[in-house]
Amino acid sequence: MDRGGGLEEENLAVAFNDVDFGIRLRQAGWRVVWTPEAELFHHESISRGPDTVGERLHDSPKEVAYVEATWSAILRSDPAYNPNLTLVTEDFSLAWPPRASYRS
Repeated sequence: MDRGGGLEEENLAVAFNDVDFGIRLRQAGWRVVWTPEAELFHHESISRGPDTVGERLHDSPKEVAYVEATWSAILRSDPAYNPNLTLVTEDFSLAWPPRASYRS
């Protein structure tokens, strides 16, 4: 992690630091690889509680704004996310109008 710069603790104290780290690694020439043999369990928010109450209610929008300001162009063309899917919702529905351009 040190060679990749580590996790962004100042602007992303809780959320999105994994996304930010992965993008920075890719920009540094490292590959982010998926393998079907790995089995990981991520218990979202189990240690910190939900983002919809208390202090996190105010911090979450700041972290979202930081990620959007820093990585929006890269996230719009994420090679791991199908360009036929929407970026507006989190339900993997089709984008309309389509984000992918097709040539015949």
